[in-house]
Amino acid sequence: MAPTDETGQAAQQSPFGTTPPTGPPVGGTTGTNGRMPRWLPRAMVLALALVAVFQLGSWAFHQLTGLLINVLIAFFLALAIEPAVSWMASRGMRRGLATFVVFIGVMIVAAGFVTLLGSILADQIIKMIEGFPEYLDSVINWINTHFKTDLKRVDIQEGLLRSDWLRNYVQNSATGVLDVSAQVIGGLFQLLTIALFSFYFAADGPRLRRALCSVLPPARQAEVLRAWEIAVNKTGGYIYSRGLMALISGIAHFVLLQVLDVPYAPVLAVWVGLVSQFIPTIGTYLAGALPMLIAFTVNPWYALWVLIFVVIYQQFENYVLQPKLTSKTVDIHPAVAFGSVIAGTALLGAVGALIAIPAIATLQAFLGAYVKRYDVTDDPRVHGHHRRGEGPGVITRARLLWARRPGAERPETPGSGERPEAPGSGESPS
Repeated sequence: MAPTDETGQAAQQSPFGTTPPTGPPVGGTTGTNGRMPRWLPRAMVLALALVAVFQLGSWAFHQLTGLLINVLIAFFLALAIEPAVSWMASRGMRRGLATFVVFIGVMIVAAGFVTLLGSILADQIIKMIEGFPEYLDSVINWINTHFKTDLKRVDIQEGLLRSDWLRNYVQNSATGVLDVSAQVIGGLFQLLTIALFSFYFAADGPRLRRALCSVLPPARQAEVLRAWEIAVNKTGGYIYSRGLMALISGIAHFVLLQVLDVPYAPVLAVWVGLVSQFIPTIGTYLAGALPMLIAFTVNPWYALWVLIFVVIYQQFENYVLQPKLTSKTVDIHPAVAFGSVIAGTALLGAVGALIAIPAIATLQAFLGAYVKRYDVTDDPRVHGHHRRGEGPGVITRARLLWARRPGAERPETPGSGERPEAPGSGESPS
């Protein structure tokens, strides 16, 4: 009779002894005899699928980064113009037409500014090209006088025209024209994308809010609408307050440039007003550089007067004008504003620098609306002062430390006697 195992199954005979049966092990489990568990292939497939989805999402996000940035800019622009659009819509105008009117106004102002600034640059370039031979002659005469040379402008021009450096520069410039053209076309397409999204966000603002609230419970809908209202108020307030300060700054600088008889005073005043207000941190210095340069071509002392006026007006704006205009719109501490600009620049470059302040103002207002605050006590330590009699002053503490140094005799203070020892110390006070 063939031997059987514990389960009653017949064991197979082999030259090396009895082999175990090939059936499933007791209990129906796998893995105890070296087989792969049934859940392991599914887990591996799921893990590979998750990795593939993550890689695909990362690739898609990297490819769509430019579009997402354009949508973000468009969203903030829509928030900025929504108060004007809503005001026109409340007067009976269709929302789409009101948005179109606001967009046309903004485009006219921007186009006029760019045209005037371009005319200044073109005129200055033409003057530089026309006056270059005279400037070159003056430089050559100065060199010949001080260094006893015999240079001539004709020889220098022929040497430049025959030089390999000029030939290579022309070739590189010819190839760079295509790159510049591609960048210009890309920039125009980006502006068109931002304008299109901004128009849709502003014109279909109520529909967008309705679609967003339709997927949220009623309690969440109220929170979203409140956050949206805060964002509109802060962003619009930031734009309008900056626009008003730009108008005041432009008028003040126009009066100065007109008094000094500096050419292109209206355009330079618009340049100073817009750049100083809408480019954070370094806008003031960029704005004042161009009028100083134009004034220097008229009279070097005029450039100094422009510099003095820019510095004085900047202090007046920082400490008098700006707190009054922005107290109800974007009341942000200067350190917070500066840090937000740096963070925005590190994250999104120039775009982040432009939208950093309204974004931080919105976040600050949102936190102020939901964070519970308490009345601060009248403790003088809140203002950085110590209570009287609470602790020794700095001089008194220094004297005590000096008196307690090793080997020093401790002086007796008036009215102080010997301290009695504690009971049980072994001696009683005399």
